[in-house]
Amino acid sequence: MIGSTDTVDSKTSVKFDSLSLFPPYKTVCFGTERNILHYSPRQKRPDAHIRLSCVSGDVSRSTANPFSGDPPIFPPKHHMELQKLAPGPRPRVSPNLGELLERIDEFTDSGENSPAHQTLSISSISSNSRSYPFVLSFHNLTYSIKVRRKISPPAVFPGARTLSSPENMADSSSLGNMKILLNAISGEAREGEILAVLGASGSGKSTLIDALADRISKESLKGTISLNGEVLDSRLLKVISAYVMQDDLLFPMLTVEETLMFSAEFRLPRSLSKAKKRARVQALIDQLGLQSAAKTVIGDEGHRGVSGGERRRVSIGTDIIHDPIVLFLDEPTSGLDSTSAYMVVKVLQRIAQSGSIVVMSIHQPSYRIMSLLDQLLFLSHGQTVFRGSPRSLQPFFSEFGHPIPEHENRSEFALDLIRELESSPQGTKSLVEFNKSWQRMRNHGQNHHKGVDKLKFKVSLNDLVSASISRGKLVSGGADSSHHETSAVQKYANPMWMEMIVISKRSILNSMRTPELFLIRLMAVLVTGLILATIYWHLDSSPKGVQERLGFFAFAMSTMFYTCAEAIPVFLMERYIFMRETAYNAYRRSSYVLAHSLISLPSLIFLSITFATTTFWAVGLAGGFEGFVFYFLAILASFWAANSFVTFLSGIVSHVMLGFTVVVAILAYFVLFSGFFITRDRIPAYWLWFHYISLVKYPYEGVLQNEFDDPTKCFAKGVEIFDNTPLGAVPTELKIKLLKSLSSTLGMNITSSTCVTTGLDILKKEGITDISKWNCLWITIAWGFFFRILFYFTLLTGSKNKRR
Repeated sequence: MIGSTDTVDSKTSVKFDSLSLFPPYKTVCFGTERNILHYSPRQKRPDAHIRLSCVSGDVSRSTANPFSGDPPIFPPKHHMELQKLAPGPRPRVSPNLGELLERIDEFTDSGENSPAHQTLSISSISSNSRSYPFVLSFHNLTYSIKVRRKISPPAVFPGARTLSSPENMADSSSLGNMKILLNAISGEAREGEILAVLGASGSGKSTLIDALADRISKESLKGTISLNGEVLDSRLLKVISAYVMQDDLLFPMLTVEETLMFSAEFRLPRSLSKAKKRARVQALIDQLGLQSAAKTVIGDEGHRGVSGGERRRVSIGTDIIHDPIVLFLDEPTSGLDSTSAYMVVKVLQRIAQSGSIVVMSIHQPSYRIMSLLDQLLFLSHGQTVFRGSPRSLQPFFSEFGHPIPEHENRSEFALDLIRELESSPQGTKSLVEFNKSWQRMRNHGQNHHKGVDKLKFKVSLNDLVSASISRGKLVSGGADSSHHETSAVQKYANPMWMEMIVISKRSILNSMRTPELFLIRLMAVLVTGLILATIYWHLDSSPKGVQERLGFFAFAMSTMFYTCAEAIPVFLMERYIFMRETAYNAYRRSSYVLAHSLISLPSLIFLSITFATTTFWAVGLAGGFEGFVFYFLAILASFWAANSFVTFLSGIVSHVMLGFTVVVAILAYFVLFSGFFITRDRIPAYWLWFHYISLVKYPYEGVLQNEFDDPTKCFAKGVEIFDNTPLGAVPTELKIKLLKSLSSTLGMNITSSTCVTTGLDILKKEGITDISKWNCLWITIAWGFFFRILFYFTLLTGSKNKRR
């Protein structure tokens, strides 16, 4: 909680902010004029009245937000505003999150023997807070794309117009023409202010936000973007900025508090304690006005969760947890009612006032939202038609000859006039030209201010970022000051192993919230195993039993691959969350790939044990315990390779149904070329390469060798050699006579007990002689690693989320 102000003496009025933190519940009071900090530990009685003594005078508690100098959304019953009596520099509107958290550790050591009041100097905080403000400038941003026209087919009926007809010759020149989305857009956004980009649909609002946020490739975007006079490097921009997409990309089964906590663990450094990160999250929840929804799941179509406005504020919170210097937002109020939209923009105002640059696009702001905006930029077909403060709208359109009527929403009038001009033959050309002349005249009267700004830009950008970090911005909040210089250029807040732990923890929590997904997969494997066990119950070692064993192994190994097709929607549902988080260095792509590879192993091991134990002894497979161990490892390797292959495909395809179609088709080809339906020596030479890249080939050949590699075991004795021929139906007496005739012809004695076919003979017949069973196992495992590496490169090249 914070109290507002109180008079210290007859000459000076000081503004105090006090923050009610979390256990052990302290109350902090900042003095801006005298640099004196007092605090009083919360009394043990819950109804105790807390008094803050700031030099002299008392400050009462209130419910204003600790991160804003404005009154709260829900004002307290007793809120008092006092005027500053003594002259002096204007204090910063509110301390940022890092400053407030910077002193938490100093307050948590007080115990029973601590004094009732302690006084700490905060002159260092004030001096660091006086750093130069950041100014984001952009000049002549131009972006165009190539548009291809559809070529009409030749006319069937006479008189029909075609592309080659004389009246359409002009259209032929527009094949591959360029469409300009941004046309020499210039402007600036300052720390502590909100720059709002307005315009009708298709005006270029989102394109401009993407250009400023480095979401357009440098080869396509023309112009310069600078921060405090220095060209902004793409790497530095990702460190000091955040981008909030128009869509709320959140995990539906996580609560608001869990979502923000995971974001804190990603974006805040490991040097911050768990208590500080939790305090950061709780402070942010208070700042966003999400106290009542903190324990509520985000929700989706199938699960009831938070409201639309709360979802939007959570989306903003996940990207500002590290208190970025620059915040970009693409239409944060779209789809919200007026009250929710106002609360969202009110939160953005507080973020700006805490020392950030906020740049947002908005479609049509209400009157209340307009009062929160500091600078406006109206676009029409990629051109600037107005740039200035909301107060400048009235004189601008009055000078243009279209004064805004009294009691009418200025933004609505401006947008309506722009739409009206766009539909006219001349378009908005007159308004664009008038804006240019109006800007030149306006800039001529502000040369003095521009000179001051140029003096401020003499401080290097790296020094400004370091100073910003030292006062609590950019995840420093209490970190060792010796690391401030390196913190400014660190690409990621945490090491790779820490990122893997957080990603794994989040994935496991999501899986625990949706156990039905794993249970369905387990039931599919269990039911398949039971069906196979009952159909192939205790197979014998006759030639018919051999044929049935071959069919069992072929179906069992292919089952492993088909049951892994469920991995397709897993990543497709997370794709855009992954792109949002990695676009601004929340974690490494390699950490994501490794973490998801590791957390998939426990479920694969459990499924492999389930299937192996269900089928091995029921079918009567050979090898004893050693044979079972290899059989289990072959199944696990198959699951691993299949899961990796399907995960790789999910990184290529963009639609679930398309993914299932591709996976099922390719797996069918793998089974076809595995060697069961057609042996290797019978496959045409031009298709033999497919046999060796078949993922089913290696586990299938491995389990066959595990079953038939015993040279002492016989699979066809005496008369059993006739079982798979038409002679198998003749009486046994006749088969014995045939054996005697065959023995005399061959010159060897073949009786009913003579072993005719061994396991090695079966392997030779199936063409399984070139690779040992253990090599088959290692190759299958290697396929899994290979597809995981391909998945990583797919994410590396295909998830940059940039326009071309």
